[in-house]
Amino acid sequence: MSIHTEINKCLREIGRVATDGYFIGLHIRFAAPIMQFQTYPEAWTDHYTRQAYALRDPTIAWGFSEEGACRWSEFTLPDPFNILGEARRFGLNYGVTVSCGPVTSRTIASFTLRDREFRDDEIDLISQQIRRLHDLAQPPEGLTKAQIETLRCIAAGDRHAAAAAKLGITQSAFKARLLSARERLMARTTAEAIQRAKEYRLL
Repeated sequence: MSIHTEINKCLREIGRVATDGYFIGLHIRFAAPIMQFQTYPEAWTDHYTRQAYALRDPTIAWGFSEEGACRWSEFTLPDPFNILGEARRFGLNYGVTVSCGPVTSRTIASFTLRDREFRDDEIDLISQQIRRLHDLAQPPEGLTKAQIETLRCIAAGDRHAAAAAKLGITQSAFKARLLSARERLMARTTAEAIQRAKEYRLL
């Protein structure tokens, strides 16, 4: 089973519990996650972005200061901009935040329900799925020399035939190397693979 299939399976499980929306940031590094998924209402997402709430969000602050899970109603961190109060205006009435991983590569995720608090068993299920996603999305320690050469050729603008000739291999071998690099980087496209390799400082 491919990594993307496994990720989608986890997201489906989460979606059955967090029926009113979620945001998942996997392996946050240099202030940005390497993968993110969100199903919050578009109106809230737009409002959140316009107000630059990410810099002041108590769910993010909690996620970087703690590991585990916590209902929003149990937060002890200050919320001077009343972000959680604003969220309720958009139907995000009850929530839970889950955090795991080292602070240098932290996964932080939040989930909402409109009409009630999450039960303990639901929080346990969500937490298990988030740890699974965190493990699935673990960036590779490195790429093989062949994979790096292949990505560098494409990044330089070479077409497959020219790149294969440059490396002294067949086009089919070049494509196989490219596919293996994409799979290792959990990228759907070659452009995404190149971008991730640069972000991971593997190129």
